[in-house]
Amino acid sequence: MNSTDLDTPPLKLILIAIVIVVGLHVLTAVALVAMKPAEPTIKPPVDTPPIEIEFVSLPAPNTEPEIEAEQAAAQQKTQSKVKPERIEPPKPQPQQKPIAESNTKVVTVKPTIKTLEIKNKKADIEPVAKVERKKPGIIKKEAPKIDTSMADEQRRIIAAQAEKAAQDAHARAVVDAKAAREAQAQADAKAANDAAKKSAEIKAAIQAAEAAVRAKADAAAKAAASASNEPVNFTASNANWASAPNFSFPERAAKRARSGDTLNVVLVLRVNKQGSIDSVRIVQSSGNAIVDKEAQRQVRSGKFKPFTKNGVPVVGNVTLPIAYAIP
Repeated sequence: MNSTDLDTPPLKLILIAIVIVVGLHVLTAVALVAMKPAEPTIKPPVDTPPIEIEFVSLPAPNTEPEIEAEQAAAQQKTQSKVKPERIEPPKPQPQQKPIAESNTKVVTVKPTIKTLEIKNKKADIEPVAKVERKKPGIIKKEAPKIDTSMADEQRRIIAAQAEKAAQDAHARAVVDAKAAREAQAQADAKAANDAAKKSAEIKAAIQAAEAAVRAKADAAAKAAASASNEPVNFTASNANWASAPNFSFPERAAKRARSGDTLNVVLVLRVNKQGSIDSVRIVQSSGNAIVDKEAQRQVRSGKFKPFTKNGVPVVGNVTLPIAYAIP
């Protein structure tokens, strides 16, 4: 992960969050479709059968006042005994199937009316008016309204729960993405720190190795220098002149010498690493001081090729014998 993508959630987490949200919405829609509101029970109207009262006509009595009075009294008594039944309003009955046909039963109440004996004479009483109760009109009931508030409330609750679940899932996805970014950033920082530390260790090791090599080389150089500064003895046959000096007998020394004699002088030359002669020392004199001094002066004009030992230039001591012939 690049440092510029730390604020962007990984594609995989975004896809997972989208799938969760879509799945929750689909489940909510399926639950709402599958839910059916409770069907209200429509109670059929109860038909109360009407009550019919029928009176039997009796022989009417004579039109005398007494008979009429007794007839009126009997009629009132009969009417007071026979009372119509009280019609109660229909009571709702749970889960009652509608009645296809209502059978009206006619109840006939036959009151017992005492026969009035009139003196040796029976007379018919005027018939009592027949009371017939009319059928109560059927009250048309409107279809009850279906209360869908509970179903609506349930749907609202389910929708709110689904929305809350989706929000929680989104919040969790955001938190997880942030945690993943932080973990990745920490991992990247740790990796960079480890890489820098390792690089520093490698660099330090290289520097230490180079320092060790330099120290070893310096030590070897010092040892070589120390060894090369120690003079090495060479003979004249091992010495190679880069420019040979001109040895000639000095004329001023001829007064003390005999013609035909040879004067021999032996010199020890200190030759540096460049081949130059640093010093001249007489180890055997010729017996003539003038010849000895002239030999030292003349030899300094020459130069040797550098002496080497194991391929390294060294300081050399060269023993050089010189013979002067007296003219």
